[in-house]
Amino acid sequence: MIQRRLKTEADKAKEDFQLIENENRIRKAFKDRNWNEIKSSDAWVIFKVMAEFVDGFEKLGKIGPCVSVFGSARTKPHEAYYQIAEQIAAKLVRHGYGVITGGGPGIMEAANKGAKSENGKSVGLNIDLPLEQGGNIYIDPDKMISFDYFFVRKVMFVKYSQGFVVMPGGFGTLDELFEAMTLIQTKKIGQFPIILVGKKYWQGLLDWIKETLLEREQTISIDDLDLIHLVETPTEAVDIIDDFYSKYLLTPNF
Repeated sequence: MIQRRLKTEADKAKEDFQLIENENRIRKAFKDRNWNEIKSSDAWVIFKVMAEFVDGFEKLGKIGPCVSVFGSARTKPHEAYYQIAEQIAAKLVRHGYGVITGGGPGIMEAANKGAKSENGKSVGLNIDLPLEQGGNIYIDPDKMISFDYFFVRKVMFVKYSQGFVVMPGGFGTLDELFEAMTLIQTKKIGQFPIILVGKKYWQGLLDWIKETLLEREQTISIDDLDLIHLVETPTEAVDIIDDFYSKYLLTPNF
């Protein structure tokens, strides 16, 4: 009973803190600033963004062929998708690829764990968030990079990945998925494979894309559907990556 009460009080304190933080951000957005305030604060942001880009480029520039694995931070180790992500990452390493994740818990931890188990390159692109823990323990120490800015982090994902494996996840996972799809659709990056794992989880989204975006509203073309592969098993996922490389007579170089 006491533990439940303490937990309730802690949850309420957390909610109150988040409400205050949100209100402060909204008020700050509407606050008038003089030129000196604008110049000093924006200049500082520019330098922080530059520093994050430089750090990322230096650490990932010679990383070799890698596959990004996206998915929920809330997935637990006993759950099926955690174990599938771990198996996919291990299999990718055995086939010669490195693994890049968002560096957090859940699916990200599973993928880093799988890569680490096979002594492969295990990269973590962590994002600093309020009330969130740091990177997981399965990331190579020299390949752990922390970011303040989501957009810099997303550049690193797409710049240094030759494939994207997307496990079930929430808003962040969907953001990463559609970022990759948009960049490929607009030919800003090559048509690297995007693999959705879990037919039961993803089929509803794919049906909506086909029926609403393509057939009813005609806001995408039929070729855009070819950007996505839907699979169920680790073997299917890695086979698509291998087929992509063999098509262009490429092989991983480590």
